[in-house]
Amino acid sequence: MVKIPAFEVEQWMDKYENTPGVLNIAETCASSISVRQLIQLNDQAGAPPPLGFSTRMTYGAIRGSEQLRRNIADTYADDGTSSAVSPDDIIVTQGAISANHLVFYSLVGPGDHVVCVFPTYQQLYSVPESLGAEVSLWELKAKNGFIPDVAELEMLVKVNTKMIVINNPNNPTGAIIPKAVLTQIIEVARKHDIIVFSDEVYRPLFHGLEAEDVPPSALSLGNSKVVVTSSTSKAWALAGIRVGWVASRDPTIIEQVAVARDYTTISVSQLDDQVARYALGASVRPHLLKRNMELARTNLGLLERFVKDHPSHCFWIKPTAGTTAFVQFLNGSEPVDDDAFCRDVLEKTKVMFVPGARCFGPRGEFKGFVRIGYVSETEVLQQALERLGSYIKEHMT
Repeated sequence: MVKIPAFEVEQWMDKYENTPGVLNIAETCASSISVRQLIQLNDQAGAPPPLGFSTRMTYGAIRGSEQLRRNIADTYADDGTSSAVSPDDIIVTQGAISANHLVFYSLVGPGDHVVCVFPTYQQLYSVPESLGAEVSLWELKAKNGFIPDVAELEMLVKVNTKMIVINNPNNPTGAIIPKAVLTQIIEVARKHDIIVFSDEVYRPLFHGLEAEDVPPSALSLGNSKVVVTSSTSKAWALAGIRVGWVASRDPTIIEQVAVARDYTTISVSQLDDQVARYALGASVRPHLLKRNMELARTNLGLLERFVKDHPSHCFWIKPTAGTTAFVQFLNGSEPVDDDAFCRDVLEKTKVMFVPGARCFGPRGEFKGFVRIGYVSETEVLQQALERLGSYIKEHMT
């Protein structure tokens, strides 16, 4: 049996997020919203509530209800950059974490080679490795604004490369892959007959970009051998309903995922499907996104001011999308030990964030970096940054 390594970021969150009095700026979801608040966002007078209590609790639609898949498909057209996606191109899953696992389980195995960007969510390189694939890590460098270098990708591709894995917008850096670079990646994949897997869970939270700079979904660039995943958790502030999805224009990929899914969840909860259907419907979706975009812009402004106020102790590439920032802390001229730093800050201030080298640097990269989830409640972020500023003044040179 293959031994899978500990999922460091999830282990860290599980261990510390319930610390009494914690100010959690490690969380990566936009500040969570309630069903009551969703109802208040609905601009359709007399709209029925999101839960139909007379609905019999069968397994429901195995691939997700038709209306939910239609609403998900509509999200790809909202920003005007992505071409139409059909409900038949979508399978609903229990969160993006299930969607990601299903993609790898369905498409990757022993003898395959996978190229994966990093830093990124550890699942995206640890799971294919656990399935017997060889994994090459494609490093995103701060000097390049954490934008991938396609020339380096070309050098990583092998004759048995089965999949290129990208994450757009990126966790933890908050950087995007611009359309021009994304197009080059798709062309490399097309030339070598490689599947492109794009984790787009932070899409469409492009709060720091002009409309013309928003990258399209990888689904929209003319190559059918593309599969993407996303969920209602991050950009849509609904982690609690555990709804994600896999989307691809390649019917063979969708059918392979469907077959694998029969061995796991069968279907998602009908209650979750109903809430997701409501939240992503045309009368709620734009207002929910507007709420989360405004929160992201407000809070990123607070974090930017903090970084500017501490130029000797903080380095970052300002994020342009998503909910996370990758900030390096320096003590004197040297990066801090980010693991020890995070523990000490938590102990002394109750401010929680995630160590970068431990959770995102599989070979010890990203020393001194921490991931900050800044799209929390504004008051929480304000208080956390005030305490962090006091910590720097008292404990760092």
